[in-house]
Amino acid sequence: MMNYLWIPLLIALSKELSGSANAHSTAVPLLMPSRHTGAFATVPRCPAADPNLNFRPVIGILSHPGDGASGRLNNASDASYIAASYVKFVESAGARVIPLIYNEPSEVLYEKLSLVNGVIFTGGWAKSGHYFEVVESIFKNVLRKNDAGDRFPLLAICLGFELLTMIVSEDKNILEEFSATDQASTLQFMSSINTNGTVFQSMNVYIVPDMPISPHWYTVATLNLLEQMKATTGFGDKSRFPPALLKKLSTECLVMQNHRYGISPEKFQKNKRLCSFFEILTTSADEDGKVYVSTIQAHGYPVTAVQWHPEKNAFEWGLSGIPHSEDAIQVTQHVANFFVREARMSMNRPSRRKVLDNLIYNYSPTYCGKAGRGFDEVYIFSS
Repeated sequence: MMNYLWIPLLIALSKELSGSANAHSTAVPLLMPSRHTGAFATVPRCPAADPNLNFRPVIGILSHPGDGASGRLNNASDASYIAASYVKFVESAGARVIPLIYNEPSEVLYEKLSLVNGVIFTGGWAKSGHYFEVVESIFKNVLRKNDAGDRFPLLAICLGFELLTMIVSEDKNILEEFSATDQASTLQFMSSINTNGTVFQSMNVYIVPDMPISPHWYTVATLNLLEQMKATTGFGDKSRFPPALLKKLSTECLVMQNHRYGISPEKFQKNKRLCSFFEILTTSADEDGKVYVSTIQAHGYPVTAVQWHPEKNAFEWGLSGIPHSEDAIQVTQHVANFFVREARMSMNRPSRRKVLDNLIYNYSPTYCGKAGRGFDEVYIFSS
């Protein structure tokens, strides 16, 4: 009877692993448990949680001026908003959100910043004034936290990408105009880049059959070996990009672009400050074929900036150019998983009560999707 119980398990594992069977990499070969070892008797109890990881991460999302709907929802001069898609994006990977309301008193804003394990700069239009100053201040705070030994990730999306480019280059006029509004696009990877440690880190595992009677049967050494493989190669870790999906990113339009500004690879590479701080991972082309930088990763800091919108694929429906295919949804999930995994490495453990008092659950989103454009839901903050 016990032998029959192995059959569905082996079939399921064979299906999951078959997609990686032809991958040629330096990954360690995976050996599966033998039908003859009685491995069910050796299944360990659930291991203790890793004390070096934070399994209750909280992400701070910086609000943007306005109401996200050109004043149709709230035209107060002090109004700011966070599109609900960013909140859902974070929640989908197992984290909670505290809104960082950009125009609150600085002592309030930085008290909230002390409660989180990572920050997101969202899309939008504001490139000057108080908003720019707050973004620059938080960015420098993020660098200080990392320099002090606390891994504290930052994900800058669209406008966030543009602002970091301006801040790091120390040139507020460095951006160029592009035609990439409501456009699905590919991502073209730079040649010879190393994606380890980046948002595009891939999972490379191959399997070795050791039962000559059939190419579809594999043996397992022990479940402990399986866990070791998971830790060292990413097997079973949904936060790693599958190689097949990475390949599709360069051939299929799986990401959403919605911007009128950016920076060309040539201009980026001519700026010594940008090149010394960031590495270009991908480029994309606008509707006129003009190429711009679309993904960058900081050297030595967990700072990632994307000109595209990873949150929109799964959680926004107002623009026709947003890709909603299964592969596009996987892109959203993998980026969210990557960012929250980085946040779990933060050792910041704030007061539980303070976190609860400041979570975004203390606010209610406003549905604005009936307009058929822009955002589906927004959180609006106004006095």
